[in-house]
Amino acid sequence: MAQALPIYSIQSFKHELTRKEFYANNFSDHVKEHRFTNLPHKHDFFLVVLVTHGNGWHEVDFVRYSVKPGSVFTLQPGQMHFWNLSDDIDGFVFFHTKSFYEEANNSLRIYDFPFYNSFQSNAAFTVSNEKVNKLKYWMLEIIEETQNIQSDSRLKIRTLIDLVYIELSRDFTQEKTTSKTNYLSRIYKFEKLIEDNYKTNKSAQFYADKLHISAKHLNRIVKDAVNKTSSELIADRIILEAKRLLIQSKLNVTEIGYNLGYFDKSYFVRFFKKQTGETPLTFLERYQRDERY
Repeated sequence: MAQALPIYSIQSFKHELTRKEFYANNFSDHVKEHRFTNLPHKHDFFLVVLVTHGNGWHEVDFVRYSVKPGSVFTLQPGQMHFWNLSDDIDGFVFFHTKSFYEEANNSLRIYDFPFYNSFQSNAAFTVSNEKVNKLKYWMLEIIEETQNIQSDSRLKIRTLIDLVYIELSRDFTQEKTTSKTNYLSRIYKFEKLIEDNYKTNKSAQFYADKLHISAKHLNRIVKDAVNKTSSELIADRIILEAKRLLIQSKLNVTEIGYNLGYFDKSYFVRFFKKQTGETPLTFLERYQRDERY
């Protein structure tokens, strides 16, 4: 079995700009100073990367994205990721804890932003050259503020983060239909319930009851919002965790199944294969063959 993946906190990133709850840097310097980010890992903070130069790929929770100028990546705590980037890569990166963002914000919460409010959210998107220039200005301001700490620096940094997040949200939501937007609140609540209960409750009816709607109505909401059934959404979260455990833990397949609420190994293996097209061990062997470790 693979070794457990490291989970990095902000203090893991050694740099003069590092604070306990916030970090900002040029992406080129960040990558050069922290070579361990080339290997699979997780972190306990929210992260944003804007690429302005260079190319390569970035893998997030088993999905590989192309990296190019204008690429934006937004990651939540607990997501597995790593990258392979060209030597001329550049851009900006910042990350922060939930408490840093919310401690003085009375109106917005971090999960209000569409790229953070769902485990189904796409971790990558591309912005226009005009938008890149706008984001660059704010991110340079963020780095400058971290270099010249003043009494109101935390407030200014959070204000600049708000500007970045609001601007990114506009691009992120452009492709969503009105009906999808109207359903976001219900989807958000559904996914939070899944996050809290997927190991012990796998029935769509359980979640519908918690939301005080019928299972049929819940299924209609999910289908319209993400083009999946409610059962598929539950299964997606289980499979994601199973994959994470397979590559990052020392547990065997039986133990992983047990951890996820499947007490019959053969049933868990059949479920995994039905959802992914391969057995857990086949998935692990293929993943390790790709020489990503």
